[in-house]
Amino acid sequence: MARSALLNVMTQAATKAGRSLTRDFGEVQNLQVSMKGPADFVSAADRKAEEVVFQELSRARPDWGFLMEERGAVEGRDPEHRWIVDPLDGTTNFLHGIPQFAVSIALERAGEIVAGVVFNPATDELFTAERGGGAFSNDRRLRVAGRSKMTEALIGCGAPFLGRGDHARFLYEMRNIMGGSAGIRRFGAASLDLVAVAAGRFDGFWERTLAPWDCAAGSIIVREAGGIVTGIEGERFDFISGDIVCGNELIHKQLIEQLKKADDAIRMTKTSAA
Repeated sequence: MARSALLNVMTQAATKAGRSLTRDFGEVQNLQVSMKGPADFVSAADRKAEEVVFQELSRARPDWGFLMEERGAVEGRDPEHRWIVDPLDGTTNFLHGIPQFAVSIALERAGEIVAGVVFNPATDELFTAERGGGAFSNDRRLRVAGRSKMTEALIGCGAPFLGRGDHARFLYEMRNIMGGSAGIRRFGAASLDLVAVAAGRFDGFWERTLAPWDCAAGSIIVREAGGIVTGIEGERFDFISGDIVCGNELIHKQLIEQLKKADDAIRMTKTSAA
């Protein structure tokens, strides 16, 4: 596959940061047995990978701004373009020596995501997409799975954790979807969950309140693989709010229906308790 100059810039930044993470991941696995633990080391690895991406992209497009997990918003001279970067998606996995983490880079142009790259250095899988150009994994064209029934579908999700998210709502949602699907998986790195939908490994995915850098790149990769990406109720996807449902057309529709049933059950429970 011949990549555009833009995707070449993005993939070079992602793979260079990924090599840095790979070296640090080996050290983290050794630190698992220490009394101090690897948390401080992982924070440093995260910042180091972000610096690599920042320097690579700044050198290639010096006028463009950034939205980054660690740095936050960095204004550029060009107001139309902004890089959205997560240098280490799946930090908790990385911290525990689980090889399920990624570098995620998206390009926002005038408020729209027009290109995305997700790189898992542990498996050496590089996922790329540019608007109108299709989605690829290591030069292999991606298409979402063709399953049409939820009873045959494997669904990815993100679960709220300590101090974050609506745990009660998620339990209702999981009960509805788990009862009508072939299974649910929660792997702990949203960017990789999204590209799993693009690659046909998952048939669908949903999560609430993701950060922009968690879902921006993955969302365009799913779309360019032929998938549907919306908000939780089927509305236009807003990567800033981070509520997302995706899959092929039929599974996406059924996922939204199950999520609505969960909302209805919550409302009924609250009404009966009042």
